[in-house]
Order: sequence, then C-alpha cells, then structure tokens
Amino acid sequence: MPSENKTVKSFYVENLGCSKNQVDAEIMIASLVNKGWFSSDSPEDAECIIVNTCGFIESAKKESIETTLSFRERYPGKKILMAGCFAQRYGEDLRKELPEVDGIFGNRDPGRVPEIMDLLEGEERALLIPSAGNSYIERGTLLSFPGTAFVKISEGCSHGCSYCAIPLIRGTLRSRRADEIVREIASLLERGVFEINLIAQDLAAFGTDRGHESEFPGLLKKISKLKGDFWIRLLYIYPDNFPFEILEIIKNDSRFLPYFDIPFQHADGKVLKAMGRRGNKENYLELLSKIREALPDPVIRSTFMIGFPGEGKKEREELLSFIGEAGLDWAGFFVYSREENTRAYRMRNAFSHNRAVKAAQKYLPLLEKKQEEITVKRMERFAGMELDILVEENVEGDPFSFGRGFLQAPEVDGSTVILTDRVTPGDVVRCRIVRSNGIDLEALPADEV
Repeated sequence: MPSENKTVKSFYVENLGCSKNQVDAEIMIASLVNKGWFSSDSPEDAECIIVNTCGFIESAKKESIETTLSFRERYPGKKILMAGCFAQRYGEDLRKELPEVDGIFGNRDPGRVPEIMDLLEGEERALLIPSAGNSYIERGTLLSFPGTAFVKISEGCSHGCSYCAIPLIRGTLRSRRADEIVREIASLLERGVFEINLIAQDLAAFGTDRGHESEFPGLLKKISKLKGDFWIRLLYIYPDNFPFEILEIIKNDSRFLPYFDIPFQHADGKVLKAMGRRGNKENYLELLSKIREALPDPVIRSTFMIGFPGEGKKEREELLSFIGEAGLDWAGFFVYSREENTRAYRMRNAFSHNRAVKAAQKYLPLLEKKQEEITVKRMERFAGMELDILVEENVEGDPFSFGRGFLQAPEVDGSTVILTDRVTPGDVVRCRIVRSNGIDLEALPADEV
C-alpha cells in the first residue's frame, strides 16, 4: 500500500458483470473518495486494484478468476481486492484457495468498502462479507457513457426460480423507499443525466417485500411529477406478474420510454414450470399482444435459456416457433449453467448436463439466426423517422459518432450511427434515420438533412 510519505491513497476499479454490478462499483468509488482515497483511471497508477466480480453463471465465474489472476501477474507489488458477486458467493473458499488476492469483499453493502481497504494495510488475507445493506450513497463517478445512469430500485430477489443463484448471492428482495429513489433521480437530472435506466432483478416486484401489491406503478407516478425533459427506461420486468397499470402511465408521459425488457427464458410450458415460472407460449404471446395494443409501437427485448433439464427437440422447436411468432425487436440467448445449491442443480447429474449442453450449443446458432433476421426486419420500420438520439461517443479520426435512440438500451442492443462528428457525447440530438444497416441505424442531424 502507500509509502509513509504519501497522504493520498489510490485505487482502481475493474468492473465485470451486469448494470447492477456497475451501480455497486460506483457506490464503492464514492465511498472511498468520501474517505479521502483517490480514484485512478488506470491500474498502473493505483496502489490497490479492486476487481468487482460476477458470479452468476460458470462463464462469469471463470472470467472473474482469470481477470483477477491477470492483474496479479501484471502488478505483483500491488494490493488486489476481489469484490462483488463471486466474492460474496464463495468468500471463505476464495480466501483459502486464491492466495493471489489480498482481500475478499462481498456485495451486499458496497458502501462498506473503506472498512476492508483499511484492513488490507495491516492484515493478511482480509475478508468482509456483509450480510445485508441497502443504504443510498450519492454516486460521484458514473461508469456509463455521458448522459446516462442506472438507478437500482431494489436488491435481491424472492421469486425462487429453480436455476437462479441470485438469492444466494444478493439475498431476498429488499426494496428501497420510493421517495429516496425519486430524490436520487432528481439529483442525477440536476447533474445533466438525460437517461435514467431503472434496474432490479424484477422491477414489477418492487415493494412486494412490504406487502402483496407491487408498488412499481406508484413509483412511476411519483417520478412523473419531476420537471424537465428526460428518459426513463424500464429494464427487467418478469412476465408472470407484468403490471399492466404501467402501460397507461407510459402512454400519458412520453418521458417513459415504450421499451420493455421482459426475460421470458423459454416458451415451453413444461420447461418453464421446471424453471419455477408459470408461463407458456400462449400466455406470453397474449402479453405481447396487450402491450402492443396499449402502445403505438413498443420495443421489446427478451432473453432465453436453452439446455435446461427437461428440454428436448420438441421443447426447442416450441421455443423456435415462439421466436418466429413473437416478433421481438431484440433477444439474447444463453446456455443453461448448472449452479450448485440451486434446486435445478439436482435435476440431473454432471454427465447428463454436459451432454445436454452440447446439444443446446448446436441449436443456439439456429435461434440466434432466426432472431437476427427478425431484428433486421424490425429495424427497417425506423427508416425515415425523426428520433431523439443520445450521443455516446465520437469516433476519433472518422466523421461519425455513436448514439442510441429510445429503441436501444445501453450495452445490449444495436447502435445509431450519426453521420457527423459535430455532436457532443451526452447531448440529445434530433436526427433523421436515413437507413437501417443490419441491426444498427444510420442517421443525420435533422437540421443537416
């Protein structure tokens, strides 16, 4: 750690995983800066490297370990703190089996990171795994592109899907207070943030830990009372308890984007039941129909898991049929990861699982190709429209910039290529969409058309 003649301690955060992890990383940065630490943009200039890990599925766990070991190899003299989901899930084991790291810090109260950073200075193999914490800390540094931020409205999940390790990692559902969330959003808007992405494991479950009814529609009504021009994007709404009341709120306030991320996971009723879900192909098509009837032209994204226990050729074909009928704008596909201590882990042994994974991996390109064809076709409808585009970055040396419209969520969807470099990241520019190009759009500022 720092030598005796230094008064400012420095750190660098390498963030892995989802947007929820990103919010945790931003809270850690703010907490340390508030305690007098200096946040470095480069690991080379930092005295301590914090790897904010993901531990949701096997590939994420592998990336977490490889990233941490890579930092140790590159910077043998620096302190390394493994934080985040992977650290929370396997804390004691990691302290025993991963001598390359100096400390392990869980993810249930990221604001306590200064405590373990202090321990690193005088204690070998420090460990801090908070049991719970949900206090709001105002974030200074945002790790998003300019003009956008994620706001986490709850922590953990109580749905109990049979395949999911999230309750093991983040605990059961703990919703924040609506007034606190609104204050955070107002503060971000005052700082010039234009796009607020509301995130949780399931937005619709907000407040159900305090009672039987979802408090999410009420939260949106409170947000709608804020003044000014901004975007509110809703990410991750489970289909089984979709709060239809929000459709009228979105219809009446154009600042709420008609964009829905609904993780269906599958379409076959038998597979979904084994997953701990209640839906089926017909239910989900009806949900999509109701959303499209309520709003003029909503954009819908989903994710699907293949290779789950009980899935065979018939069930995969049911999913492929659903993809064809659903007409989703965006979709992602991944192969089921058999996670220890989940209910699904006991549904088949390792040999059967490996065989099923190989079959799923062979089928994956077919699903992806089908969806890509649909997405390309869906993007064509935007050609000729005028849309507000949030500029993300200029391309150095080239006369164009990247941005996103209401139809494109950060990091997961396609981009809008603005055919000029005379725009500033973080600005919102009215653009004419001149063409679709695969899954992306190309646009010109409206005043240049």
